[in-house]
Amino acid sequence: MTEHWAGKRVVVTGGAGFLGGFVVQALRARGAEQVFVVRSRDYDLVDGQACRRLVTDTRPDVVIHLAARVGGIGANQRNPGLYLYDNAMMGLQLLEQCRVAGVPKVVALGTICAYPKHAPVPFREEDLWNGYPEETNAPYGIAKKLLLVQSQAYRQQYGMNSVVLFPVNLYGPGDNFDLETSHVIPALIRKCITAREEGRGEITLWGDGSPTREFLYVEDAAEGIVLAAERYDASDPVNLGSGEEITIRDLARQVADLTGFAGRIAWDTSKPNGQPRRRLDVTRAREWFGFTARTPLGEGLRRTITFFEGQSR
Repeated sequence: MTEHWAGKRVVVTGGAGFLGGFVVQALRARGAEQVFVVRSRDYDLVDGQACRRLVTDTRPDVVIHLAARVGGIGANQRNPGLYLYDNAMMGLQLLEQCRVAGVPKVVALGTICAYPKHAPVPFREEDLWNGYPEETNAPYGIAKKLLLVQSQAYRQQYGMNSVVLFPVNLYGPGDNFDLETSHVIPALIRKCITAREEGRGEITLWGDGSPTREFLYVEDAAEGIVLAAERYDASDPVNLGSGEEITIRDLARQVADLTGFAGRIAWDTSKPNGQPRRRLDVTRAREWFGFTARTPLGEGLRRTITFFEGQSR
């Protein structure tokens, strides 16, 4: 329980989703009694009128904007226009209606996909504009980076208190395990367990396994978001991550070991690798609002695997 949330009305867009559910839990654990979980069937945030109705209906003290249209490399390649438009419009319209209504605090989520393809590693926030994002998810990344431009412009012109956080790839219980749209960890878990159960001796993965990625356990991400809502009041971008880097090849072997899949991992090099390396500098989050990731990758993977096996029974 914290006094900060006492009596506050909090809106969480995407609050019924993977990350949103953990953010809502974290808010309630801190004593937030009025948490409004926004679902797309009730408020289509791509529609400006729906955004206006949301803010009018809930009269929030804090808006945490997590709603997004997301997917892995394949989904981004199939839907570049959709991912650009929907994510850009959700952010533009929601922040505008929050400004008009005088919402005291807005926390919005960007993405690591906003960083330039060849940003120096570890990615530092000041490098966000030093190049074009990796091509397979650039439209999505640029749409989310637009939130940062809007936040800074609205703070400068209107004094709006908005914060934009840039998380790495998230994973954990409740993730999306649909192979058509999932990210790498849930896809790996599903492929390994399915092959194990079917007695197959091989799985095929995209690329050559050389890219590196950083992952943040979903409960840790929720903690970082809530801490930023409590303690951070500026529009400078802030990374959210673990600061640890692993190759996709090593990640695949670790998931295979944890799931009991003993077969061969084949690499389809006709498929794209995505961005060559990803690791964040997490200094700002630690120094500016006291966030440090707590869940080691191995432990997070075990929890996620246990969840998936429980769901698939």
